[in-house]
Amino acid sequence: MVRSYRKYEPTQTFGTVCTASSNCIWTPSEPFATTARSTGAGRAYVGANEAVLGWDIKTGELLSRWHDTDNRSEVTCLSQCAAQPDLFAAGYSDGAIRIWDALSGQVVVTFNGHRSAVMHIRFDGEGSRLASGSRDTDIIVWNLLSEQAEFRLRGHKDLITGLEFLRTRVGPSRQSPHTDEAIDVGQSESEEEHEEQYLVSTSKDALIKLWDLRSPHCMETHVAQTNGECWALGLSPDCNGCITAGNDGELKVWRLDLDELSDRSTRSGAVNGKKREDVLQTRGILRRQGGDRTTGVTFHPKQDYIAVHGSESSVELWRIRGSDEVHRHMQRKRRRRREKAATAGEAPKAEAEEWLGEPEVSDIFVSHVIVRTGGKLGSVDWVSGKGSKAIQLLVATSNNQIETYSVTSHRQQQKTATREQPDYNRALSVEVPGHRAAVRTLALSSDDRMLLSASNKQLKIWNTKTRSCLRTLECGQALCSTFLPGDRIVLVGTKEGDLEMWDISTSSLIERLKAHDGAVWTLAVHPDGKSIVTGSADKSAKFWRFDVVEEEIPGTRRTTQRLQLKQTRQLKVSDEILSVGFSSDERLLALSTLDNTVKIFFVDSLKLFLTLYGHKLPVLNLSISSDSKLITTCSADKNVRIWGLDFGDCHKAFFAHNDSVMAVSFIPHPIEQDEKHILFSASKDGVVKTWDGDKFEQIQRLGGHHGEIWALVVSRTGEMVISAGNDKSIRFWEVGDDLVFLEEERERELEEVYEGTLAQNLDRDFRDEEQDDEEVAAASKQTIATLTHGEKVMEALELSIEDLRLMQTYEREKAKNPRLAVPQRNPQFLALGNISAQQYVLNTLQKIPTPALNDALLVIPFSTLPTLFTFLALFLRQRMMPELTWRITYFLLQVHMRQIVASRQLKPLLEEILEAYEVWQEEQRRVVGFNLAGLGIMSREARDSEKSGYIDEVDEVEEDIGKGKRKRAFGSLA
Repeated sequence: MVRSYRKYEPTQTFGTVCTASSNCIWTPSEPFATTARSTGAGRAYVGANEAVLGWDIKTGELLSRWHDTDNRSEVTCLSQCAAQPDLFAAGYSDGAIRIWDALSGQVVVTFNGHRSAVMHIRFDGEGSRLASGSRDTDIIVWNLLSEQAEFRLRGHKDLITGLEFLRTRVGPSRQSPHTDEAIDVGQSESEEEHEEQYLVSTSKDALIKLWDLRSPHCMETHVAQTNGECWALGLSPDCNGCITAGNDGELKVWRLDLDELSDRSTRSGAVNGKKREDVLQTRGILRRQGGDRTTGVTFHPKQDYIAVHGSESSVELWRIRGSDEVHRHMQRKRRRRREKAATAGEAPKAEAEEWLGEPEVSDIFVSHVIVRTGGKLGSVDWVSGKGSKAIQLLVATSNNQIETYSVTSHRQQQKTATREQPDYNRALSVEVPGHRAAVRTLALSSDDRMLLSASNKQLKIWNTKTRSCLRTLECGQALCSTFLPGDRIVLVGTKEGDLEMWDISTSSLIERLKAHDGAVWTLAVHPDGKSIVTGSADKSAKFWRFDVVEEEIPGTRRTTQRLQLKQTRQLKVSDEILSVGFSSDERLLALSTLDNTVKIFFVDSLKLFLTLYGHKLPVLNLSISSDSKLITTCSADKNVRIWGLDFGDCHKAFFAHNDSVMAVSFIPHPIEQDEKHILFSASKDGVVKTWDGDKFEQIQRLGGHHGEIWALVVSRTGEMVISAGNDKSIRFWEVGDDLVFLEEERERELEEVYEGTLAQNLDRDFRDEEQDDEEVAAASKQTIATLTHGEKVMEALELSIEDLRLMQTYEREKAKNPRLAVPQRNPQFLALGNISAQQYVLNTLQKIPTPALNDALLVIPFSTLPTLFTFLALFLRQRMMPELTWRITYFLLQVHMRQIVASRQLKPLLEEILEAYEVWQEEQRRVVGFNLAGLGIMSREARDSEKSGYIDEVDEVEEDIGKGKRKRAFGSLA
C-alpha cells in the first residue's frame, strides 16, 4: 500500500514590521476613516518580505496586509497614485508589478514585463500611466486604462535608481478649441493646461536621461555624477529642478527648463541659426556631512525642505532659501568681503563684486539639521499632515521598525529668535510586533499556546493562536532558550555565558547566573522536568537542578519562594559543545562538538557510550526520536545523517540543503506510530524540509523565507512547525486537509522545474531575437502563465474548427432537407450549455488577463493563424466583443506582417475581417454622431432656458466637493 503523509501548508507570517528592500509611504488617515474627523497620525505602507503591510502609526496596529498567495517574491518598491489615493503599485523581486486597491485589499491588475527585480515605480498625475525601472536596466511604460505595456525604453547600462514624470504646460497649438469643454476652476495655479509626456531617469551607470514619451526616444543624456555611480534622484514638486546623488556624499543640483521643453513641440532644430539649449542644466554640487553612498533624496511636497539619507543611521535635512533670504545672504556676503578687503588695506575688485552677484547652489541650499535614527536607514517619506507646525518624517529602518520624527522648522526658529541647532524628537514608532535583529532561537510551551523567540538583547513571548506579542523583555545576546516546566518561567542562554531566568507573568528577571566562561550554545530540559543541562564554548556541559528557596522580603518578616538553579555535575569534553539532547527514556545524553563528532553518554554515570563519526564539518544540531531508537544530526557540510542508537551505525546520509543545516528535529510526542521517525530540517538556504527517517526520502520542501533560517521548533504532536531567521519573520507551517504522496510530490517538483526552465528559454530566445541596439522595444515576457493561456487557445481552436465546419455543413444540408437530424457534437460543447464553437473560442480568449493577452498570442504559431482569423471574422460579423477582436487582429498583424504579406491563403480572410470591421466602425460612428447631435440640442435648450443672456456664467456641475479638490464646470458664453 502506498503510504501517505500529512501535508504542511504555510499560514500567516508575523514578526516583520518592514524590510529594508522596499520604500515606505505615508498616507493620511482621512481618506480611509469612517468618521468625518480623524485624530490619527496617518498610515505607513511598507514592504514586509512578500507582503505589503499597512500600519497605524499612532497605535502600532496592523490595519491591512496585502499578499498574493501565489507569490513568494519579495516586495522591492511601492508607489501611491495621486489621482486615486486608494491605488498602490508594488514591485517585486521577480519582475512582477501588482496594483492593489487599499479599500478592498485585492489585486486590481498584474503586470509582468521585467526580467529581474523592479527598483522604482511612478504613477503619472492623472493615474493613467505607470513607469517602472528594473535591475535589468530597462524602463517600461504601462497603460493602466488598457492594462497593457506601451513600450520598453532602453539606454541605461545598469540598474535603474530613479524615475520621475515631468509636468509641463500644454502649448497653444495643443489646446482644445471647444468652448463647452470641461475646464478646471477653483484653486488652480494657472489657467494653463498641463501634461506629463516626459520622463527623467537615473541609473547606476552615472547617467541621467530625459525621455519623450509621445514619440518614444531619448532627448538628452548627461553624466549625473563625477564619481562613477548615481544612486538616487529627487524631483522638486514644481518640476523646475532635481537633485541626483552618488557615492562619497556628492549631490548634484540640476535645473529643468520646462519652457524650453514645452516649446519644443512647436519648433524643431536650431532657432535663428542658434543651437537649442539643453533642458537639463547643471547648477552645482553639494556635499553631505555623511560620506556614505546616498540612497534617497526626497523633496517635501509643500515646504522647501529636502531629506537626504544613505544607509547609515541619520537623515540630513536641507532647506531651500527663498529669494528674499538669498538676496539678504548675498548682501551680507558682499559686505563681509568689503570689510575683509578694508582690513587688509586693499580695494575690492570689480570682478569679485560681479561674481558675488550670482548665488551659488551652496547659497540656496543650506543644511537644516541631521536626524539620528534608531537604526540604519531603509527609506524616508514626509508626513504632511494638517495642524502640525513642525516638519515630520516617516522613517523605515533596516532593523525592523518604523519611526516618525518631529523637527523644528525654520519659521519656528525665527519666532523663538534662537540660533541654536534645530531640535528634533522621535514622536511615534512601530516596533513591538517584531525583533530588531535576526531571531536566533525559538521555543514552544508544553501546551503549544505560547512561543518564545529571542534575538540580540530582545526576548518576546507570542500567542500562537492570535499571533500577538504578549511580552517584550530585554535580555543579553540570546543563543538558546526553553520554557521551564509549568510554562511560567523561561530560561535563556546568552553569548556572554549567562543563564537568564525570566518570569513571564511579572516580566521580571528572576536570576542572572554566570554559568560558563564561554558562550552558552545549547541547553536541554531533562525529560523528568527536574533539571537541565547546558553546553558551552568552554568545552563543558553542566547539569543544573531546580530548587525552590525561601527569600526574605526586604523591610518585612515575610518570605517568598523563588526558583533557583543549582549546579550538580559537570562533564568536560575535548572541544566546544554546540548541541545537547536527552533521549526520551532518560537513559542517554548526546553532545555534538566542534570536532565534527557526536558523543553519546549515559545520563546516570556520564560514561561514554558511542562516538559518531562521519560529518566533515561541525555538527550544529541534533535530535533524538521519541522511541529513543534513532538520532539525527545536521552539520555545516550541508548534510543530514540518521544514526541508530543501538550500535551507532549511520543509516542514511542526505545531501539535504544548499547551505549549512542549522536545525533538525523529530516530532517530540507523535500521536500516530508511523510518525515517530518523521523529521524536519532547516538551513541557511531559507528552506525547511520534511524527511521520512524509515524510507530515507524527502517528503516536502517548504520555501518562503527570504534569508537564512537560524531556528526551528516542532509542536508537541507535530501539528505545526515554526521557523525564524535572518529576515526577522516567524513563519508557521500547519497541517492541512490534503495528503502528500511521494511519487506525486516528486512529479510536481519536476514539472515546476521543467515549466520554469521552458518559460525562461522561450523568453531568452525572444530576447535574443530582439535587436539590443534599439532604443524602444516591445515590453513582453514569457511566463508559465502565458504559455498555459496560449496552449488553451490552441486547444480551443483545434476543437472548435471541427465543430464549426460540422455545423456549417449541417446548415447547408438543412436548407435542402428541413427534416435533417442534428449531428452529434463534441460532448464538451454540450456540457457548457450547447454553446456555439465561436462562443467557446471567445470565452477562452476572454479568460486571459488583459496584461498577458499579447504574450499569450505570441505562443500561437503562424500555422494556426488561418483558423484564428476565421473566428475573428465571425466575431466581427456577429458583434461578439468587437473591441477585443480588433485588438487581437491588430496585434497579430504587427507580429506576423512579413509572413502574412507572403501568404495567399490569408488574403481572403483578411479582406473579410476588414470588411466586417468597416461595417462595425460605421455603425459606431453613426451612434457617436447621433449622441453628439443630441447633446448639442440639449446644450442649446439649456442656454435658452437661462434667465440672463448677457453675463458670462458658470454652472457648477458638482456642488458637494470636498476641500482641496478642483471643481469641474462648463463655461457658457453669451
